[in-house]
Amino acid sequence: MKYIIGLTGNIATGKSVVLKMLERLGAKAIDADALAHEVIEKGSPVWQAVVQEFGEDILDTDGSIDRKKLGGIVFADEAALRRLEAIVHPAVIARTAELIESSQEPVVVVEAIKLIEAGMHRTCDALWVVTCLKEQQLARLMKQRGLTEEEALQRIEAQPPQEAKLALADVVIDNSGSLDETWRQVKREWKRISDLRF
Repeated sequence: MKYIIGLTGNIATGKSVVLKMLERLGAKAIDADALAHEVIEKGSPVWQAVVQEFGEDILDTDGSIDRKKLGGIVFADEAALRRLEAIVHPAVIARTAELIESSQEPVVVVEAIKLIEAGMHRTCDALWVVTCLKEQQLARLMKQRGLTEEEALQRIEAQPPQEAKLALADVVIDNSGSLDETWRQVKREWKRISDLRF
C-alpha cells in the first residue's frame, strides 16, 4: 500500500520547495499544476473546452493558451475561475490517479494549490499545508513571476484564506523562515512516516 501525502497551501507559500525536499527524501512527486499545463496543451479535449468557454482571445499566436491572458480573466472573476476549474480539475484528478497507480515508490506526494477545493485531499493519508507570511507571498510573486503588486494581490485575494486550509491540516510546514528551518520540519515529519511505515 502506498502512503499518499496531499501537499497544499496558498499561492507562493513554497509548496514546490517542500515537494522537492520530499522527493529528495525518496517520495514520488506529482505536481498537479504541471499536470494542469499538460492537460490544456494545444489540441487536447481540455484545450478545446477552455477555448470554447473563454474565447479565442486567450490564445497565443501559436494557438496555445496564453496563461497570463486566461489568468487575467479568471482571477478578476470568481465565477469564471469556477468554470475553468470545472473543466480542468477532472482531467488533472484522472491523470494524478494514473501516476499514483504506476509509481514504484511507497510514498507519493501530490502537490496542488486546489487540492482541498477539488476534493483530492479525501484520497490522501495525510494533508500537509505550507504556510508563510502574506508579505512574503507578495514579494515572491512579484520577483518570481514578474507580476505587479496589484496583479500579485489579486491572485492572493482570489484564494480562500490560509486559515481554511490550516484547519484541515494533519501537518503544517511553516515556510516563513530559512530553508534550513523548512528542511528540518520536513525531515522530522518524514521520520514519523518512516517510523510508521517501514
